[in-house]
Amino acid sequence: MDKIVLDGNVVAQEIREGLKTRIEKLKKNGLIPCLATILVGDNPASETYVKMKGNACKRLGMKSIRVHLPEETSTSELVETIKELNNDNSVHGILLQHPVPPHIDERTAFEAIDIRKDVDGVTSTGYGQTALGFGEYPSCTPAAIMKILEHYQIQIDGKHAVVVGRSPILGKPVSALLLNANATVTTCHSRTSNLPEILKLADIVVAAVGKPEFIKGSWLKDGSIILDAGYNEGNVGDIDYKTCYEVASAITPVPGGVGPVTIATLLKQTVESAEKYSV
Repeated sequence: MDKIVLDGNVVAQEIREGLKTRIEKLKKNGLIPCLATILVGDNPASETYVKMKGNACKRLGMKSIRVHLPEETSTSELVETIKELNNDNSVHGILLQHPVPPHIDERTAFEAIDIRKDVDGVTSTGYGQTALGFGEYPSCTPAAIMKILEHYQIQIDGKHAVVVGRSPILGKPVSALLLNANATVTTCHSRTSNLPEILKLADIVVAAVGKPEFIKGSWLKDGSIILDAGYNEGNVGDIDYKTCYEVASAITPVPGGVGPVTIATLLKQTVESAEKYSV
């Protein structure tokens, strides 16, 4: 089998192309799909991500509202802002940029998002529905990983997938999506004591640990499929790309792998939400 570099830009472009006619149809009915992004504080990386999402909306002719709150914003003030957006019928999706400042209860803020506008799949209701197989808006990065596997026609059914990471918006939901697609799933984390031995058994590896170049090629089985959901300082992911590339049959680069598909998925789910409002 030839080695495949899983190009996220190609997959993202396919998603965006599929949205163009849907957006035009909504506009003819007097409705512009609108994503509201909330940024609390002045984290430079978060500012960059929010700007990227806003620009992606504009390129497709969608509306983007950017709400920038000061660092000292309280949890209750953030929740009030979210409720205002919940009640704004021109807003179809709400994204609270992660992470928020440490004094804010992020989970309380996530839970304040109306499930109909939870296009980033961060509420416990959205997660539960995703895990049970009927969620409308799964977390965008997990959904992006599944879309990449689908686009490249990589078999999931019957394969052993190892997910390294257990965050509520990445590791846990992608484990659920893979399980629903009939993979056998092992979820590892910071307290897993024999990670290299477990990874040696994996047909599919999802790296979502948040540590730069953490997973080494020597830990992997020859011919495994590697999806790197990490993005760290220096434009590197959670895998040691050079050594993992040597053993993988398919691998996502960083940048240009999972990231572009995550943003395209966010736009797609916002359009889907707008379509429900137009009915």
